[in-house]
Order: sequence, then C-alpha cells, then structure tokens
Amino acid sequence: MLPQSFIFEDPYKKFGFNIFTQENLNTLKENKFHSEIKIFFVPSGYELSVDFNHYKTEVPTLFFLTNQYLDVKKGGIDESVLLYYNRDFYCIQIHDKEVACDGLLFHNIFEIPKVELDSDEATIIKSLLHNIKDELEWKQSSNEEMIRTYLKQIIIHSTRKWKKQNLETDVVNIPNNELDVFRDFSRNLEIHFREKHNVVDYAEILRIAPKTLTHKFKHLNLESPNQLIINRILLEAKRLLFYTDKPVKEIAYDLGYEDPAYFNRLFTNKVGSTPANFKKNYSSGKKYNI
Repeated sequence: MLPQSFIFEDPYKKFGFNIFTQENLNTLKENKFHSEIKIFFVPSGYELSVDFNHYKTEVPTLFFLTNQYLDVKKGGIDESVLLYYNRDFYCIQIHDKEVACDGLLFHNIFEIPKVELDSDEATIIKSLLHNIKDELEWKQSSNEEMIRTYLKQIIIHSTRKWKKQNLETDVVNIPNNELDVFRDFSRNLEIHFREKHNVVDYAEILRIAPKTLTHKFKHLNLESPNQLIINRILLEAKRLLFYTDKPVKEIAYDLGYEDPAYFNRLFTNKVGSTPANFKKNYSSGKKYNI
C-alpha cells in the first residue's frame, strides 16, 4: 500500500506532503528526497535513526532534515507526515535568519534535529498540517502562498520550542544578542566544511577575530569552533563510509584533504577506529537515504 501523497510543483518550486501509516511505512525507505529540505512529524511510539543517533519518540516530535540519513525502525499506531520542499519554494534567510532554511532547526552545531511537542503544541502542528493538506487538495490559485504561510508558522513554533529545549537551559543559555554568531557559524560551517578546516576561515567570514570567536563559544559553554569543525567533517566522513561505496582516498579528497594519510590519522585519532574498520564494522547496515 502506497502512502497518501500530495504535491505542488512548477518548473522551479516543489513542495510535497506524504502521509505514512504502519502498513506503508516501509515505503519511506524507497522514497528519495535527498536534495530537499524535510520536516517529519512523528507521533509517539516510533523508533528511528538520524545519521548515527537513535531516537524513540515518547511524545509527538518534529524532525528537521536536509542531507541526513533517516531510518525508521519501528512505527506506531498513529500516522506520520513528511513535508519536503526545495529552496525555491521556501528559504527566507535574507529576511529572517532565525526561521530560515539554514536557521536554528537545520544545520545547528549541536546536531539536534528535533523538537518534542506537548499536547497543546501537537494540536497546533496537526492543525497546520491539516491546513496544508487541504490547500494541496483544493488546488486553488492562491494555494502556494497559503502553504508557505502555514509552513512558516510550523517553523516559527518549532524554532521557539527548540530554543527553549536547547538554548535556554542550565547547561547552555545563549542570550538573544549572541544568537547571530551561533547561527551564522552553524550556517557557514555547513556550507564550507569541505574546503575550510580552520577557525580563522570562519572568523574571517563572520568578520571577527579568531580568538574572539573561540572566546564567545567558550563563554557560552559550547565546544570550541575548532572541535565543531572537526565534528562536522567526521560526521560527513561517517556518512560517506557507511552509506556509499566510495573508497577512503576518494572520501578524503571529497572533504578537502589532499593527503589521504593525514585524513586517515585524523579520523582514527578522533573516532578510535580507522576509516576502513569503521566501514567494515557497519557493513551490515542498510544503504539508503532520504
């Protein structure tokens, strides 16, 4: 049984809406939306992995995905909903960076791609999803703008919740006037990690001194920018090792290392396993992406 599927598409813009049930959840693995931005509404009782992190949803949860790998290991009684869209359909970072496609929800340096919802928040999100579905079914001339409006509301609600869950805690408390540096570093790291490996590169982009950037992250109880750069490179290396058949030497070149031996030593030192052994140890895993 195929999932219910609704789509808006023109020569440049794409927006899709898929409803998955226990009976057709396995087809999620067969659908590839790797180039799209994705929001996945998951009810309680699901088990899934995003990259190398495993989650079990105790409450309704929204996952925010771009090029991460998703594996839904166990479904639940209630339906899940996948929204996917390209940047031509929605990306407003020039107007409001916080709710943009490269804002706090996507590509954040904590690698936390989810927001957990209480019952009231889940009701709001379900209502917005229902409204989007209605617009896609009605196919009126104004439905593109209405869909974008509902999508933005989902992102705004989720951004506020994500900040409360992750940035306004006893461990990490980032004041609003420091969020721009946090967001801009995260966004630029995602764009440039393959060719820019040093803190000075990102400090130059952000137009601040490298020591100032490092001090800001230390003051906010975050890992150092240098470690965050390494973390992002290693995450991509793990993805390429696990989900593709590229040899280690090619992966090193893809990640901007002209000396594969140096990349091998860096990976081994930080991960505790050579790239070849890491790939071998995970060789039984499924290779698909969404």
